Amino acid sequence: MITSIALLKARAGLSRAELVDYYENHHVPLILSLAPTPDHYVRDYLPATDDRGFPADFDVVTRMKFTDKAARRAWLSLVLAEGSGVAEDEARFLDRSATRSWVVEEHVSA
Repeated sequence: MITSIALLKARAGLSRAELVDYYENHHVPLILSLAPTPDHYVRDYLPATDDRGFPADFDVVTRMKFTDKAARRAWLSLVLAEGSGVAEDEARFLDRSATRSWVVEEHVSA
């Protein structure tokens, strides 16, 4: 299983409610119209501050799991294809310059 995580920052001036609404009700349906749903696709929305009052540097952790590297590459080729509209849509609600992403090694406890 291949796990991909992305740390995303909302576009300046967008409220948390607007971020969640746009991501869930516009962007996710766009993504799912372009490619099959990954084996696991979750968005975790962070609070503005943690329980100690420290501000979050980003607003969303997006996690996706794919069967293998080939499945991830195939999915990305569909979602990131020229003319897909994904980059343009992300610019409507995200600060794309702040996006950070990794393919991570996952260890699951029994």
